[in-house]
Amino acid sequence: MAINLSKGQKVDLTKGNPGLKKIMVGLGWDVNAFDSGADFDLDASAFMVASNGKCRTEKDFIFYGNLQHESEAVQHMGDNLTGEGDGDDEQILVDLTKVPDHVEKIAFTVTIYDADKRRQNFGQVSNAYIRLVDETTNTEIIRYDLGEDFSIETAIVVGEVYRHNGEWKFNAIGSGFQGGLAALCGHYGIEVA
Repeated sequence: MAINLSKGQKVDLTKGNPGLKKIMVGLGWDVNAFDSGADFDLDASAFMVASNGKCRTEKDFIFYGNLQHESEAVQHMGDNLTGEGDGDDEQILVDLTKVPDHVEKIAFTVTIYDADKRRQNFGQVSNAYIRLVDETTNTEIIRYDLGEDFSIETAIVVGEVYRHNGEWKFNAIGSGFQGGLAALCGHYGIEVA
């Protein structure tokens, strides 16, 4: 049975599931009945962050342009350009046993591609969620529904998996940013052109 989290809640991943090694992070959303004249292309990304809160290099940023980390610890399953259909819109696989030692947390984010040009923001998106599934048993262990707290934001840090005393935990963040992917990259120490 999945644990439903609210914003700011933290929960153990590996302590209660000692065999947990591989997780699938599913992110999903719906677009409100509103037409901006362009598809909503929401993109899930993962930032593999060191103790200083920053990525060491741009290789620690996993997104549609860099689908797999060199350690094979984090793998993005590909870009969904429209968010059509039920279930997860994008998925990221994490192998906790392969996460490099310098990575203290993996932050999962969602951004709206070309949001400024298309005049889109998260106020026009509903039913956004993140869920963590034990890949071995295919059991959903955590689900966090973001609610409708956003208006003008174009990027959201949804949640993060982080190390604490040798165990892995999950933190439901749900904090919005303006400035899309560039703002998030800046926040996590990645330089963008």
